[in-house]
Amino acid sequence: MARVSLTPPRTLFFRVMEWYSRRTYGKVLDPGKALAHNPRVLWGDLRFEQSVTKWNKLDSDLKALAVMASAASIGCSWCMDFGFWENAERGMDRRKLHEVPEWRDSEVYTPLERDVMEYAEAMTATPPAVTDDLAARLRARLGEPAFVELTAMVAVENLRSRINAALGLTSQGFKDSCDLGDAARTAAGRPARDARRSVAG
Repeated sequence: MARVSLTPPRTLFFRVMEWYSRRTYGKVLDPGKALAHNPRVLWGDLRFEQSVTKWNKLDSDLKALAVMASAASIGCSWCMDFGFWENAERGMDRRKLHEVPEWRDSEVYTPLERDVMEYAEAMTATPPAVTDDLAARLRARLGEPAFVELTAMVAVENLRSRINAALGLTSQGFKDSCDLGDAARTAAGRPARDARRSVAG
């Protein structure tokens, strides 16, 4: 159960955010409802997230795996749920999204993807447990601009996941809507396929 009310004061700012969220995601995101109790915090968060979407030095799939590995380490079910939906919608391999929590035992990841998720977990540990060897491998494979972006993305996800987990925010059923969509297409005799619609996040 959420540790803060998800029915904040219906200010003009909140109503605009609510409209945009419904239009973009099909529902009002619980983190937005929670942060709306403090409009300055919500506004700062929205502006920051808009800036983050413009970072483009790191491959999108690697970024998604880093973010979800961090969220899984923290135990943010809201972030895992939304992350699965967001990345499945843009066409990422669902097996890779589904198996993030057990990535060490999975055979679907490349060595680079494994290093990225190991780095995300090591950064998320308290205190951080990043080794020189792991950082050097990633820097050599990605290049320094992408390596810096990877590091920043893991830090951003720590901010998101720790806020959501501390406020008691849990899954809103985004992943379920992906699964239901596939089931409906299969039942209708059409092969299930990943959606390709891009989403803002």
